[in-house]
Amino acid sequence: MLLLAFDTATPAVTVALHDGGQPLAQLVTVDAHRHAELLAPAIEQVIADAGASRRDLTGIAVGVGPGPFTGLRVGLVTARVLGAALGIPVYGVCSLDIIAADTDARGGKNSGKDFLVTTDARRRELYWARYDADSRRVHGPEVARPADLDVAGLSAAGEGPVLYPDVLPDGIGPAYPAAATLCRITVAALAAGDPDKLLLAPEPLYLRRPDAREPGAPKRVTK
Repeated sequence: MLLLAFDTATPAVTVALHDGGQPLAQLVTVDAHRHAELLAPAIEQVIADAGASRRDLTGIAVGVGPGPFTGLRVGLVTARVLGAALGIPVYGVCSLDIIAADTDARGGKNSGKDFLVTTDARRRELYWARYDADSRRVHGPEVARPADLDVAGLSAAGEGPVLYPDVLPDGIGPAYPAAATLCRITVAALAAGDPDKLLLAPEPLYLRRPDAREPGAPKRVTK
């Protein structure tokens, strides 16, 4: 197995390569406005760092969001095009699940408790989901204003605690998804037959309509 994974649902463009046993290379760049410029070179760099080529890839895993329209689309389109060109499968994973899996790995003060994962949805809103102590998603993902979240003393991972510390004062990290963790989730799910249904179609979880929309039909002008 040689699995390429990447996520562009947050300001972090993160790419990794995994051989089925361990990550071989990983690259992370945080830049909210340059996903399209950064992703392709990062993919080539990670593959080269592992001494491989695109033709060696056996699968692709991609974060499907939720996330802002433009950045998320960059990752999903790239994954589908690469998968089609190479004739290999493409697996989607909720980007909030990727963050949750690393939160579980860190343990610490969150051990044994439910927690939230929150990422920036812009428009002064957050994407969020709730997870149990084993990092299984029990609610969401949804989009909401920070003040409308029922935090009930819950810790929160993702960007939310950084952006809205008054609402989410108990931040536990990480802030962004890690592609190496996306690899780990995908490899484990494939090996076990995906009993928790973590693997999704490579389709975006937008949760709301994009700002840019196709114009409607032109109005008829009559005299």
